[in-house]
Amino acid sequence: MEQKESGIRNDTIIALATAYGVGAIAVIRLSGEDAIELVSEHFEGRSKTKILKDQPSHTVHLGLIKDGDRILDEVLVTVFRAPHSYTGENVVEISCHGSTFIQQEILQLFLKNGARHADAGEFTLRAFLNAKMDLSQAEAVADLIASDSQASHDIALQQMRGGFSSEIAALRDQLVHFASMIELELDFVEEDVEFADRAEFQKLIHKIRQVVKRLIDSFSLGNVLKNGIPVAIVGEPNVGKSTLLNALLNEEKAIVSDIAGTTRDAIEDEMILNGVSYRFIDTAGIRETSDVVESIGIQKTFENIEKAQLVLQLIDGEKVQLDQVEAEVGRLQNKYPTKKILTLINKSDKISSSDRIAFSENHPDWILISAKTKEGLDLLLKHLSDLVNTGALSNQQTVVSNSRHFEALSKAMDSLNEVQKGLDQDISSDLIAIDIRQALFHLGEITGEITTDDLLGNIFANFCIGK
Repeated sequence: MEQKESGIRNDTIIALATAYGVGAIAVIRLSGEDAIELVSEHFEGRSKTKILKDQPSHTVHLGLIKDGDRILDEVLVTVFRAPHSYTGENVVEISCHGSTFIQQEILQLFLKNGARHADAGEFTLRAFLNAKMDLSQAEAVADLIASDSQASHDIALQQMRGGFSSEIAALRDQLVHFASMIELELDFVEEDVEFADRAEFQKLIHKIRQVVKRLIDSFSLGNVLKNGIPVAIVGEPNVGKSTLLNALLNEEKAIVSDIAGTTRDAIEDEMILNGVSYRFIDTAGIRETSDVVESIGIQKTFENIEKAQLVLQLIDGEKVQLDQVEAEVGRLQNKYPTKKILTLINKSDKISSSDRIAFSENHPDWILISAKTKEGLDLLLKHLSDLVNTGALSNQQTVVSNSRHFEALSKAMDSLNEVQKGLDQDISSDLIAIDIRQALFHLGEITGEITTDDLLGNIFANFCIGK
């Protein structure tokens, strides 16, 4: 097990904190013990009597960045002194004009004068190593940057503010207390002294297992809210799949043609509905064909059905009768018995009144739509919204969205189950203590109380440079 302090580096790092490219302004960030001193050597403030290195924390200064006598830009420099900064070190942020030439000139100035280009996620890594945040909060920073919907934003923000960490810390504290009592018993094993009340410990383990199970169960929701819901639109050629995709997205994303087999590869796009992202996949029409390219597209259709969380099975209601639709729906459901499939009867504007009645009376769960006129789309969107119960998020409950956290919680649950089994079978305290330590280990992995260099490397390598 590594101690946090072992990974701390004292050199000064620098990186562009805003996106690369031309903009109104760009922000260049430096962090390290010498960051303020380094910038001060190349900064000339409006008030020449005020030296930047002497200025207090959390102050902003207007002036010039100079390379010797050459002016690079007029900038705003913000000073943050340790430990009251994002990284816990001295930090300087330079807001310059957004020319890529200016950005590079300023970066190169400090790189040649002692700064080092930051690695991906190194600012946040230093924040973690300096105990400004725990590991789950650090990971939430990356999730917040990557969030593209209200739901994914809310999950990341709650985790970054420590909601998940607090819950894990409370579990660990309770376990540590009883673990210490059991460890104490082992020191007095010959006296047969019992320091840990077994009845109270039973109650505690039951309570902790309930909390851990709730967190594990929340991952199915959290993963959906974070990554979006994949929705495959499937059906025979010319049933209106591409028209439906265009109608849902309100743009001409897919080519619409009367020629069967026009869509030969999957076309994907996203829409946000009630704060949740839905990834729609328009697939190649399913039919028997001798066309090699179309056959590859159809094979991809089946692959996309496997990956999808919801399948929209589109059927041309103008051309088929009730028994034919039932047979087609049955074939797909038999092929994918565990898949959530929503049946859509398309071209409702061309379906006879008697057929409409037959469809509705016999299968009220089917939705009659017209992808062309957009009839029934409101009902379809309501069904999509009903798939995701965001109540837990609305009630500020902790929702797990990180697969690493899910894996650690699952392992902790396995150890807690072993503890429960040991209590039920009244096994010796030393064996129970082993399982408790394992549970504590896995819970500690989540917040970073237990870390390795490989773990940190894998996590922070996925961050953007400058954060």
